[in-house]
Amino acid sequence: MRARLKSCAVLAAALLAIPLYYVAPASAATQLCGATDTTPVSGGAYIAQNNIWGADTPQCITVGGTSFTVDSAGHNNATNGAPAAYPSFFKGCHWGQCTSGSGLPVQVGGMPAVTSDWSTTQPSSGAYNVSYDLWYDSHPSTATDPDGAEVMIWLNHRGGVQPAGSRVATGVQISGATWDVWYSRMNWNYIAFVRTSGTTSVNDLDLRAFTADAVSRGYIDNAWYLIGVEAGFELWQGGAGLATNSFGVDVGGPTT
Repeated sequence: MRARLKSCAVLAAALLAIPLYYVAPASAATQLCGATDTTPVSGGAYIAQNNIWGADTPQCITVGGTSFTVDSAGHNNATNGAPAAYPSFFKGCHWGQCTSGSGLPVQVGGMPAVTSDWSTTQPSSGAYNVSYDLWYDSHPSTATDPDGAEVMIWLNHRGGVQPAGSRVATGVQISGATWDVWYSRMNWNYIAFVRTSGTTSVNDLDLRAFTADAVSRGYIDNAWYLIGVEAGFELWQGGAGLATNSFGVDVGGPTT
């Protein structure tokens, strides 16, 4: 009996150590409503996340393949502060949770071609952005919080929201469009590229080119690693009706 009780205690301690996020089973359509709910799609090549982190307000998304829709969102954060949530897809790793066969991490100095296609639906109401979020770490570990840099690529935004920090450059030409560049020092370097004319979709967006620009400004080191690529919607107010219609990231072969 004592040995059985000891085994139960060990099991209970192990269960308490499990990270508190729920991974929904993959299916034709999965609804995520918990703040940290996730579900794998495309055989684990991507993970969808509800990702409510800056508020306690409710939000649900429905995921089907490489598409998802924000069904409901009760957010009402001030637009001069942090967003309430970032429902999104990711490839690579996000705070220790990783996709399969991503080709990441890759070292910045030898980064292969990394491109992305993304099609969205954007309602006219609410306060939000439509953005990529790229994470860089000083080592290839994926089990800890990133300590290098975060690069956001804002394809569009509504409701008067803007990136953290201050604008450091304007009229920058990257991947066939014009961008303003913002920078802030947090626990890592935060860089945001804001498209000067918004769009609902991109094809073959050159993520390596944004990385190279950040390197040229001294915000990213060539010895660091790209560990994850995310794409979704930072939500300050509302957000219902936003949708990713299709999404993909391609990590190519090494540079020559």
